[in-house]
Amino acid sequence: MQLFEILLLFTAVIYLIGHVFFHLKIKSVLIIGILVLPILLHLSFEGYRWQMIPSYLIWGIAMITALQASKKKYSIITKSVKGIGIVLIAATGYLLPSALPVFNLPEPQGEYFVGTFDVQIDLDREELITEDPSDQRKLMVKVWYPSNEKGDIMDPYIDQGGRHGFAQKYGLPNSTFDYLDKVDTHVYRNTKVAVGQFPVLLFSHGYNSKANNYYALLSEIASQGYIIFAVNHTYESTGSTFLDGSETYFDYAYADAIQNDTWKDMEPIVNAFQDKLSYEERHPIVKKGLETYFVREMVERWAQDLRDVVDRLDDYNSSGFLMEKLDTSKIGVFGHSRGGGAAGETLLTDDRIKAGANIDGVQWGRIVNTSFDDPFLFISADWPKEKEDLNGHAYINKSKAEFYEARILNTLHSNFMDIPLMVPFQFLSEAGGIQPELGLEITNKLVVTFFDKHLKNKSTEPEQLTEYYQNLKLEVHR
Repeated sequence: MQLFEILLLFTAVIYLIGHVFFHLKIKSVLIIGILVLPILLHLSFEGYRWQMIPSYLIWGIAMITALQASKKKYSIITKSVKGIGIVLIAATGYLLPSALPVFNLPEPQGEYFVGTFDVQIDLDREELITEDPSDQRKLMVKVWYPSNEKGDIMDPYIDQGGRHGFAQKYGLPNSTFDYLDKVDTHVYRNTKVAVGQFPVLLFSHGYNSKANNYYALLSEIASQGYIIFAVNHTYESTGSTFLDGSETYFDYAYADAIQNDTWKDMEPIVNAFQDKLSYEERHPIVKKGLETYFVREMVERWAQDLRDVVDRLDDYNSSGFLMEKLDTSKIGVFGHSRGGGAAGETLLTDDRIKAGANIDGVQWGRIVNTSFDDPFLFISADWPKEKEDLNGHAYINKSKAEFYEARILNTLHSNFMDIPLMVPFQFLSEAGGIQPELGLEITNKLVVTFFDKHLKNKSTEPEQLTEYYQNLKLEVHR
């Protein structure tokens, strides 16, 4: 909760407790003044948000009680009933804004400020997800870049399409996430790109998520001197807002259709792990699943989206906002969850990309039969031993260059996103026990150090980070 939100709730509760249980005799004018001041400060400096409705309710009850100035003493039963009511409303008034707070994003630590702008890419290929055969694939891409100056307009946290998509995902009204306007993203819209040329990174988000859920990750990397093209995979992200204001959302009907009756491809894998087969006995079973499970086609489709962005880099570099700012000889790719699998697939299939990183995603598809030619970083959450380690088989041949296997202790899948900051209760965010800021810091350091070495040719070594972070375990295969 924010400062004046706490003050508003605290003064109302204290007054009601004093009135009900101790029958305090204080002038009504004084009490009303004490109650009015916090709500005026709250609305003036912090603004209304729906999470505060229970607090507004208990404040209203306190205000009515103060205006009535009743001198009546309550019986023990009445005191008990009123006391329970006060406690329940006050608890809700505290928990709701605490569960969905106006949270703090880490401020980027690089030498640059960070700017963003949006690009729409209309592709000359069929949109496979919609039923209309005339639909052509189109993508929204958010570009993050280094700047030498702050801009005049703060970048809002998650665009309207993303917010509305999240609301639909949980069956909530579209206005549910409007409070995110209050979050300071430390990122600026359309500010000037910094002087110089910068390596290019492509980013792919997780399934039914979107790139705007990774502010802590992407803003930090951009502040270190990278231009990032964060691709929103249309109909398989939470939502997209196109330049004409139209919005598209995750297509649940398509998702159900492609996933229907696919468990048969995974069941033998699960059984192989549960039956404790040896690695050698298990490998052909897992290999078949990696090659045939329906997610393989999704990862390949997303990789095509990423390659389509690479196809346009020379155009962006020759004119417009990014003119002569892109070092297209130094291109990397990274992603989270299924986007991490798409990043690996893109590195494997596009010679223009020189390094790649997968953040806690399964590497479905062809990699099990081959190896990367370029440096690759795999970052894993701290999954329990009983979880099926599919990547232990997918990456059997690793890379002809360096292959980095990292594990960040006490993390779970959502620790690589902003979710633990956005929803600070672990049972809701499904994050690990690590302090959220520390988990994100280690991830950022790993990704930046990896790309600094393999794109910027710096003498940095990712394995040296284990000296500074006890939560980081890293093995390098050369």
